[in-house]
Amino acid sequence: MEILFPFADYWWFYMTFTLFVLLMLALDLGVFHRTAHEVSFKEATIWSAVWVILALLFNVVLYYYASSKFGAEIGREVSLEFLAGYIVEKSLSVDNIFVFVVVFSYFAIPAKYQHRVLFYGILGALVFRALFISAGAWLMQFKIVVYFFGVLLIFTGIKMILSLEKEIEPEKNPVIKLFRRFVPVTSRLEGQNFFIRKDGKIFATPLFIALLFLELTDIIFAIDSVPAIFALTKEPMIVYTSNIFAILGLRAMYFMLAGVINKFHYLKYGLAVVLIFVGLKMVWLNEAFGGKFPISWSLGFIATVVFVSILFSLIFPARESATLKK
Repeated sequence: MEILFPFADYWWFYMTFTLFVLLMLALDLGVFHRTAHEVSFKEATIWSAVWVILALLFNVVLYYYASSKFGAEIGREVSLEFLAGYIVEKSLSVDNIFVFVVVFSYFAIPAKYQHRVLFYGILGALVFRALFISAGAWLMQFKIVVYFFGVLLIFTGIKMILSLEKEIEPEKNPVIKLFRRFVPVTSRLEGQNFFIRKDGKIFATPLFIALLFLELTDIIFAIDSVPAIFALTKEPMIVYTSNIFAILGLRAMYFMLAGVINKFHYLKYGLAVVLIFVGLKMVWLNEAFGGKFPISWSLGFIATVVFVSILFSLIFPARESATLKK
């Protein structure tokens, strides 16, 4: 299938979009969160709405541009692919929120410093996602790779449904254990600093260890989320932009949902079904439908599964004794 937006012709767009993202992040940290403070539910809701509206406005512009250049049918297809990719990534981001809650609790990170950790964590996630998407755009040309990731997504979805929950123990992570062998870590926080100098030596703080663990978990999540979006579209530009918009709204979504995230206990199963579905698209459904499973059907199925899993969580609440695990 021919790529509609090849990098060689649209390098200017990638550059402009990336500069826009960096500008928004600079405004976020340098203006709106210049001083460390606890993010309120109201502030988080406003920022969540801002990121969602920006994503939807971008999709409208994308629709009109693609329609004018390739025709109305292609424009509709492209906009639906972006929307489906955005919903999938946004939904899978809920897993990140579970991890954020546990890690911040584990390291006793005060609420006023959590935004700083998430800011740099998501900045790193943007870099890693760009690398994964670049590699994926090349690898997905090979059918054996498509089948491999399709089977991986199916296996991951089944594992999510059947496996028991495990406690997250950052201190047992091999990368963090290795890091501690080379860089000493303070026993307590040092304000909002990631590193401090003491007695002529550089020390990391628990704030940086929390950041490091979040970066590691995001890399693991990317192994599922990036192939999942490639199952919906073969356009690297759509994968990149939908992924980035979803990640940009992740911090605000965390501060908005952190206190109630454990109430959506059925969402994990909904996300598992979504992963199995996109895996089936990669290994079977696309071929069964002449090379391309209808994107409108994919979007409808994904949205319905996520909505029903949230609805079931609210209708059948978890027992009070249930504890938040990942």
